[in-house]
Amino acid sequence: MFELHPQLAQDTLYLCDLSLCEIRLMNNATLPWFVLIPKRAGIHEVYQLNAKEQQQLWHETTTLSQAVKQTFAGDKLNIGALGNLVSQLHMHVVVRYTSDPAWPAPVWGNLPTQTYTSEEFEVVRNAVTTALNTHNFDLPTP
Repeated sequence: MFELHPQLAQDTLYLCDLSLCEIRLMNNATLPWFVLIPKRAGIHEVYQLNAKEQQQLWHETTTLSQAVKQTFAGDKLNIGALGNLVSQLHMHVVVRYTSDPAWPAPVWGNLPTQTYTSEEFEVVRNAVTTALNTHNFDLPTP
C-alpha cells in the first residue's frame, strides 16, 4: 500500500492526483516547485517501476513540466529525481527564473523559506489543475 514519506508530507502541499502520481507543491512560495510521487509502495528507483509505469511517469513529468513552465512563464525548468534525503521515488519539477534568488545554482539549500498562504496555495492549485486539464488530464475539481 502506498504511503507518503513523512518528510514529503511535511515539506509539501497536496495538489492533485494523476493516474500514476500524486502531485504536491513544495511549501516554499519563492519558486513554483512541484513533486510527482508515484503511488506505488516500496519504490525507490525508476527501474523498480514496470515499463508501462516508467513511460507513464515520464509522460506525467513532461506534461506537468510543460503546463507549469507556460503557466508560470519560467526561463528554465529543473527536473530531477535525486532521493538522497528521501529515498521514496519522487520527481522534482522546478520552474526557474534568471532573477530567482538561487540562480544559476541549484535550489536545494539556496532558497529563502517563504511558506504559502492559503490564498496563494489556492491560486497555484487552480492554475496547475486548469493547465493540466488543458493538456487532456482529467482531474477532479478542487
